Amino acid sequence: MRLPDDYGERPGITPTLVSAIVAVTLFVGAILVVVLLMNDRGERPRTNMEQQQQTVVTDDTFLLGSENVEVEELPKRGVLSPKDLDFWDKYPIDTSEEDSAAESSHSQNNVPNKATESSAPNDPSTDGKHTLVQYADGTEEWVLISPYLPKHDYDFTRLVCQSDLMKYYVDGKQVSFVGVDISKYQDYVDFVKLRKAGVDFVMIRVGARGYGTGQLVLDDYYYDNIKRASDAGLRIGLYFSSQAITREEAIEEANMVLENIGDYQIDYPIAFDMELVANDTARIESLSKAEKTAIAKVFLDTIQDAGYVGMLYGDKEWLIKEIDMSKLTAYDVWLSQMSDIPDYPYRFAMWQYKEDAIIDGIAGYANLDISFIDYSEK
Repeated sequence: MRLPDDYGERPGITPTLVSAIVAVTLFVGAILVVVLLMNDRGERPRTNMEQQQQTVVTDDTFLLGSENVEVEELPKRGVLSPKDLDFWDKYPIDTSEEDSAAESSHSQNNVPNKATESSAPNDPSTDGKHTLVQYADGTEEWVLISPYLPKHDYDFTRLVCQSDLMKYYVDGKQVSFVGVDISKYQDYVDFVKLRKAGVDFVMIRVGARGYGTGQLVLDDYYYDNIKRASDAGLRIGLYFSSQAITREEAIEEANMVLENIGDYQIDYPIAFDMELVANDTARIESLSKAEKTAIAKVFLDTIQDAGYVGMLYGDKEWLIKEIDMSKLTAYDVWLSQMSDIPDYPYRFAMWQYKEDAIIDGIAGYANLDISFIDYSEK
């Protein structure tokens, strides 16, 4: 066995020196490792994958599926930020579902809204529910046709106009009658010539009430007209130009007509004619629609109570706007409308269609009428 003092006497490396050498060696090794690692990061050769990535960056595009997508330049090493990592918008997004939804929404927005369509106003000129009223002042109005008033059923394709005389045919047979309305304004009328010209009946004015004075006046030619028309063998109807503003005046007018019939045969109706006056003020202008209707009704009731046929005369404006026809459906209508085809929608029995006709027997202009009813057979 050796004693401790043997070490002191033996020459060479001591334990302390050995420890120092080991420590230095480890330190130097660590430094070399760090240096190698740093050099590896900066200088190590690129792999094939890295070369492909470099190519991607250089070309600024890369192939994804079948589409070329542009990318931004990669950030420099060591300068990364959260924004640099936001790469989700670099890839194309499948927007087919969004586009489909957008198209669906667009289609829905462009599909006509049935509720809106149904609430849109219809064209009154084509909806079959309105009729056009033309006023004396030139204005026009589309008026709703009442579903409660009786409508006419004439087929106007069966109308034939021959020398201004309007005739209506059914199955090739004439079922209408030609008429002329007569007053002092036609002056002297040759009723024999009138009959030869094809006239079947005449409507003769009995008289009128002054539209300003209110006085009753017998037509200047009444007695001469009714006598000679009767002698010529023509069917006769009568009418009175009313300006009554009370029921009492209407009864007075009707009685005046009845008192002047005498022994003459009246085959056609007795008509009530109330009109506004052109270019002047008539006394009836102060009347309401209800008052005019009541006056017309009491006149016609008086006529029918005496055993005659009562008839209401008027143009389209008067019959639709000035009186209430729903209160007068018991009476026949004599429509005045100067046209080739009447467009009055409701029932009427006679139609005054021309006021400037030329016919043998009347020196001036004649007012022509057609009756769809043979009143002589009633």
